[in-house]
Amino acid sequence: MSESEGPELRTPSFPAYRHTVDAMIRHAATTWDGRELVVLDQERLTYADAEERSAEFAQGLLATGNGKGTRIGLLAPNGPDWVVAWLAISRIGAVAVLFSTYAKARELGRDLRLADVACLLTVGDHLGNDYVARLEQAVPGLEGSTPGAIRCTGHPSLRTVHVWSDRVPGWATPVGTGIVDRAGEAPDVALAIAEAEVDPADPAVVIFTSGSTTDPKAVVHTQGTVVRHPHNLGQFRDLGPDSRMYTPMPLFWVGGLAYTLVAAIHAGATVVFEERFEPGTTLRLLERERITHLTGWPHMGKALAEHPDYPSTDLSSIRSSGLSDLLPAGLRPADPELRANSLGMTETFGPHSIEDRSVDWPESKRGTYGRAVPGVEHRIVDLMTGEDLPSGEMGEVWVRGYSLMAGLLGVDRSEAFTADGWLRTGDGGWLDEDGHLFFRGRLGEVIKSSGTNVTPREVELALEDLPEVMHAFVLGIPHPDRGEDVAAALVLRPGVEAGPDELRAAVKEVLSTYKVPRHLALFATPRDLPWLESGKIDRRAVQRLLVEEFADR
Repeated sequence: MSESEGPELRTPSFPAYRHTVDAMIRHAATTWDGRELVVLDQERLTYADAEERSAEFAQGLLATGNGKGTRIGLLAPNGPDWVVAWLAISRIGAVAVLFSTYAKARELGRDLRLADVACLLTVGDHLGNDYVARLEQAVPGLEGSTPGAIRCTGHPSLRTVHVWSDRVPGWATPVGTGIVDRAGEAPDVALAIAEAEVDPADPAVVIFTSGSTTDPKAVVHTQGTVVRHPHNLGQFRDLGPDSRMYTPMPLFWVGGLAYTLVAAIHAGATVVFEERFEPGTTLRLLERERITHLTGWPHMGKALAEHPDYPSTDLSSIRSSGLSDLLPAGLRPADPELRANSLGMTETFGPHSIEDRSVDWPESKRGTYGRAVPGVEHRIVDLMTGEDLPSGEMGEVWVRGYSLMAGLLGVDRSEAFTADGWLRTGDGGWLDEDGHLFFRGRLGEVIKSSGTNVTPREVELALEDLPEVMHAFVLGIPHPDRGEDVAAALVLRPGVEAGPDELRAAVKEVLSTYKVPRHLALFATPRDLPWLESGKIDRRAVQRLLVEEFADR
């Protein structure tokens, strides 16, 4: 694409049917019928199966007293059961509260209470995790409660728990006998009436952010957003009925739900899951299922490419992947940095910037994250003045548009949005004259040291510009007199040797003295630092490491 072409008109693409999940799955079942929607091991769920089973499950939910607005928790791994349950919850206008299978007891207890969950659907155990025991620890008083009539002081909304398991505790009921087997108590007409009452503006899902810097936020999205946004993004993707998508991303996070599952439903594609990622097993799965679209995190791609079975594995079916090393040679970009990336967040139900990833952009667009998704707007704002910044100047990225969350649980709307509806993302970046977004990372919390404010990301960028440094994570650590000290965890480039004093002296050439980290902790590889399951750095854990290392100096 040449620079002279300029930005073309970009218009949203929304479905022709009513923008609710019930209409979406019925349209998909009519259109794609016997095509596979979900594959997990030997389980194969077709579009027709998904519509029929979710309708039955929805009738069971109605029969057990759930309905429009009921907050129903879903705690389960990727697979057909998760998909059927989520569709069923959405079809009757209930609100699906998506819980992470990584969550520990304290987190589960907090999130169940914050979301006022009335009914919880959960697995009993998975990959060595005992969720029954975890829930008993998370909800004091659960043991000894009466099934269907739970009364726990700390969780006043919780009434019922249904378990996918052969081992069901006394305070719960099996999903089969507790919901599915009761579907006949709610006739077909009851489901039809319930679905007719669902509106695109109704809340549909609560998704918890991964919480890399603070406690996770509970983000609410509407039925309309759940249906519209993945469909709109589809105009920039090559998904179709012949697409077979593999992802390790959990469905309880926005990347799995919006960018994978709902996107597949719109396209008639198949989503292939596995119980756990193991490079050798995963390579065989990719080959056997003839995967065409592969998503994942960089460390996963590295593990696959370095596995001894990789050279002999037939991955010729793959035609799209952000992990460019796994693409067939003819599809690999000559320079990946001239292909656009995307920037997104839970609060925008996935990407708010996007381009066709098959396009090679000119040198002036190197590192672009694309332009605003059609129907979405960007602003770059000065953190100090609140004024818009001109092209090329870095500030905070603000977003506004149809895909924005309805709000955050427990947070007043005035705290979540500006008065005119903009979301402050906390991301730093700039826009060029064509509207291309260039992202430089999280701005982070301001560090207050000796009465001055230090923006962590500004310091991180200066450190990462040093030839010796691959990654920099800057945080404040407590100091009895100065309030906070600026400290940094640095990952050096492979084969590089450098000392803290040398690096501090180098960065002092480009930063004001008060911004230069007083303390530097050096790490040989990214694996030496703590990461969240979402692939983000765990900034709170990094801060604890820095405090332990330097707080007494």
